[in-house]
Amino acid sequence: MVKRSDRRSRIESAFEHLRRSISDALGAAENAHQRVLDTFAEQEHALRIAQTGAAKAEREPEQVTDDPADPRFQAALARALADRDEIYRDWTEQGPPSLAKLVEANSPGSASEPFDTWLGGFGDGDAANPPELWRIGTASVPDSPLSPDFPAVVPALDFAHLRITTDGVPETAETLVQNLLLRIVSHFQPGQVRIHSWDIARLTGTLPDLHPLSSAGLLTAHDSTRLSDMLDVLSDHIKRIHSHDLLGEHTTLRALAAAHGRRSEPWRIAVLFGNGDPLRDEQQQQLQRIARNGLACGIQLITVDLPLTVNSSIESITLIGENRARTSMTGPEAVVALDDPPTRGQAAKACGSIAAEFESRRARVRTFDDLLPDELWQCHSRSELQAPVGFNEGEEVWVRLGDASPHTLIGGPSGSGKTNFLYGMLGAMAARYSPDELELYLLDFKEGVSFAQFTPGKRDPSWLPHAKLVGVNVNTDREFGLALLRFLSDEMRRRADVAKQHEVTKLEELRAEDPSGRWPRIVAVIDEFQYLFAERDPVTAQATKLLEDVARRGRSQGIHLVLASQDVSGIEAFWGKPAIFEQFILRIALPKARRVLTEHNQAAMELPRWHAVVNHESGVKHGNEIARIPDATARDTFHELQQKLWQRRSAGSHAPRLFDGSNLPKLSELADYRKLTTSVSTPRALLGQIIDVEGTAAAVRLSRSPGRNVAVIGSVPEDTTSALGAAALSLSRQHEPGTIRFTIGSLLDDVDDAARSVATELAERGHQVDVVGLDGIAETLDGIAAGIGSGASAVRHCVVLYAVDAAQTTLERKDPVTRACALDSLRTILKQGPESRVHVLGWWRSAQRVKNTLGMGPVDDIGAWVAFDVHGQELSAFAAGQPVNWSPRSRRGLFFDRSVHSRPEVVLPFDLGGVPTVPAQRSTEPGETSTNARAEVREEAGD
Repeated sequence: MVKRSDRRSRIESAFEHLRRSISDALGAAENAHQRVLDTFAEQEHALRIAQTGAAKAEREPEQVTDDPADPRFQAALARALADRDEIYRDWTEQGPPSLAKLVEANSPGSASEPFDTWLGGFGDGDAANPPELWRIGTASVPDSPLSPDFPAVVPALDFAHLRITTDGVPETAETLVQNLLLRIVSHFQPGQVRIHSWDIARLTGTLPDLHPLSSAGLLTAHDSTRLSDMLDVLSDHIKRIHSHDLLGEHTTLRALAAAHGRRSEPWRIAVLFGNGDPLRDEQQQQLQRIARNGLACGIQLITVDLPLTVNSSIESITLIGENRARTSMTGPEAVVALDDPPTRGQAAKACGSIAAEFESRRARVRTFDDLLPDELWQCHSRSELQAPVGFNEGEEVWVRLGDASPHTLIGGPSGSGKTNFLYGMLGAMAARYSPDELELYLLDFKEGVSFAQFTPGKRDPSWLPHAKLVGVNVNTDREFGLALLRFLSDEMRRRADVAKQHEVTKLEELRAEDPSGRWPRIVAVIDEFQYLFAERDPVTAQATKLLEDVARRGRSQGIHLVLASQDVSGIEAFWGKPAIFEQFILRIALPKARRVLTEHNQAAMELPRWHAVVNHESGVKHGNEIARIPDATARDTFHELQQKLWQRRSAGSHAPRLFDGSNLPKLSELADYRKLTTSVSTPRALLGQIIDVEGTAAAVRLSRSPGRNVAVIGSVPEDTTSALGAAALSLSRQHEPGTIRFTIGSLLDDVDDAARSVATELAERGHQVDVVGLDGIAETLDGIAAGIGSGASAVRHCVVLYAVDAAQTTLERKDPVTRACALDSLRTILKQGPESRVHVLGWWRSAQRVKNTLGMGPVDDIGAWVAFDVHGQELSAFAAGQPVNWSPRSRRGLFFDRSVHSRPEVVLPFDLGGVPTVPAQRSTEPGETSTNARAEVREEAGD
């Protein structure tokens, strides 16, 4: 019984233990379950508090939970408030200073300062780098004593549109907009910001405190019933900016301004006050397009109670009571206390001052110095060249040379100021772009020295560092214009070949691929270009072909043409040639200019003096910009700029080559003459200077080949003796004494002094020289001919004969015994001499007399010739039978070398300097203008 009782007791005890264990387990599980439910509920309360905001949950707990007394809600709220306080403590220490620095960095000056520190003044803000943020008030978080106040700002201008929603009190919105606009217009120079306003509820416009700006055109209040007019103005502005300014690498005016350091267009802020209802469908769609594309073009919209949804940057302000608002910049928790506005009298006075200052600047007579930048050579010509040329109501009017407007056509009759305009344009460009960015090639066809200012003179050694070539007084040298076009065409092909190697097509891309290369943009100015097309001859045909090629393809290689004409015929020369004419997108029409613009655009006929129409739309009327052109040709005006640029030139830079058609080149200063050395195996005889860009010498190689003789043909002694003297002197420079001998035949009394002067110069250089007259010439030629038969001599022998035809009778006399004559000896020398190093350099006074000397012999015994005052048809036999289109011109000749040329070239005779010709010629130093050239420039200022 005892054992059974103990067992029962143990069993009961075990069951009790099991029951207690199960009870404890169930209790623990229930507690754990309750804890999970409490945690979940607390987390759900925390989520709702986070969504609603801790401040609002504390202030209005019923918005978060049905039982505000629920301890789980209270715990979640306490934790949220503690976290907020900890964050605010960190914000109090670090946030306000950081935010203040951010606002200060992005809204400098009047953009962030209180009104009383700047209202009534004129800002000088950097329009190329405008502030991103603009102050509207002070923000704070209500019921958060640990939260400090901080500045409330919004983006404006290029950065975002602004949408304002009122609470039924539009006056607060009007004050907000006026304050913001006052800050903006006061930050920049007057005129940089233009305002358009429209109010659906007011016939007389809105923003009354800003109305004084309307007197100067800085504010336009549009009729409440004519919203379409305002939208059309903004749309046209966007089209113009896209077609004019945003064709290159830049997609926004802001990027373009940052690249060039200036703002080419003012900002336009359009303020629209609505009533909460959407606009008509077509107006709403147009407004949406403006909002979508406007920021890139400098147009910002500020809408009040007007629905606007666009795929563009837009910030919102919601008014929540008098002088209070919430913004998308500060978030829904912060409340912005809007800045108090200045009094109406203060605002109107400030706006009146801004308008008066703008009117004063617009009315001020601007000078050439106003076209120049504050710092020289700070611009880059990667995508285009641009510079101001004048002013329209105080605002600069710019010209641009780039892909959009590659070439320029300038027209204006005599006295309209064409030379002055060119000076202003070239000066403004040269001041902005260094010589590594811009090169100038300048050519003036009229009888004047418009561009002589840019070359060194005897009184002033300075020159324009950008100028590489200057041609003046070339009205009779159309070949020089042709040579310039040929040079530009060759340079264009050279650049294109290099671009192909880098697998690019444009100069801008080539610069990026070859940053170490020198690839300046080239501007070639041809004044009175119509002379190139003055006659129906090969020059006109070649010039037309080259001009079309350069005009069509030059833009991609950075080569720009500026053609100017005072005669309608200059424009008519392009009629029927659209491939040329249509490339000249930029048109400049001076007063009374005809046919430069389109036929129906007569704006130039009403222009006063010192004005011009600048048109980047091929002369179409809507592209007109009227500019007042400052005086750039007054005494010391351009000269002062040139001095500054010249002093900044790089070491080793060279003066531009000057081609003055009224003067002869000096042999001793010719580059080709200076390069002659005694190390050459085949010497060259220099006869004159070819009319080309480089100033190349007309040279004949005297090799041991048949026909390597030279004939100088013409009846003008000063030209022919110059050619013979230059040939002899240049040959002496290429030989050591003892390696060449000269026989000078002075066969005409009129040129005896010239012949003997050359002989004296040759003798002074150490060479063997024999001078013979008419009486001894026959014997001399017989002796030379006899020597040829014995083989080639180690010493070169040059027979220089002055007036060969003057000895024709003497040379024809036959020896009574041998029946031979010296003329036969001369023919033998001409035929067989070159192979024995004997060459004839002879002067005949007509082409027929050359033929008489040669007799029945071939004319190719004379392989090269230069002819003066000889008609082209007389020279055909000496030019391989081809027709020679040439009329004699004073101090000009025609040069042809059978072994080199396909057609003759025009040359200038040399001034031999110390060796006189007949008579001695006046010349200028190379690279120098004539004595009165600089003075003549001022006389041409009105041309």
